[in-house]
Amino acid sequence: MFLSPEIILEGYNKGLFPMADSFNDPFIYWVDPKERGIIKLNEFKVSRTLKKELKKNNFNVKVNKNFEKTINLCARNLNRKSTWINNQIIENYIKLFKIGVAKSIECFENDKLIGGLYGLIIGKIFCGESMFSIKRNSSKISMVYLAAYLKEGGFKYIDTQFYSEHLKQFGTKKIEKKQYLEILSQHGKADTVFPEEIRKNVLEYFK
Repeated sequence: MFLSPEIILEGYNKGLFPMADSFNDPFIYWVDPKERGIIKLNEFKVSRTLKKELKKNNFNVKVNKNFEKTINLCARNLNRKSTWINNQIIENYIKLFKIGVAKSIECFENDKLIGGLYGLIIGKIFCGESMFSIKRNSSKISMVYLAAYLKEGGFKYIDTQFYSEHLKQFGTKKIEKKQYLEILSQHGKADTVFPEEIRKNVLEYFK
């Protein structure tokens, strides 16, 4: 199947998302998980270790400045042996970024992009797609900044698609498809604006 921004958004509004078997596979398939990973933003967790790392202020975090590079590094970098992101996905999510639906968080060290993530806005839900980390903790720091921006913008949930032990540290919980569709029905049509900046220090959002 071939994608378009409209088809992608239609899928998300039904609780589906596209994946490919590999970077070189030209086709995609739709994923409809029976169980989903979800984070309530008012329950987002930041570990003590990560708080210490954030206080060091060693990284510069930017938002929506390098979407194309971020999605390409999520697809292919030296630390990633395989990917579900192919060219078709990359091209269409860049289009979604240009119309303001897709967003990226980017973590820099000495002007080098070393971590980040991207995803889509569906109402008051941020649907996380992928993250990458070239240097330790950079994707985790990106995740914390994402949550801060979402809290600032009045969002309610981060949809992590799948549940994992890695994501559990942020407060991810496993829910059934029925529960996810209820969240989507309640919050997926709301008008929200992703903020251009956060007004407080990032850690003040998680007291």
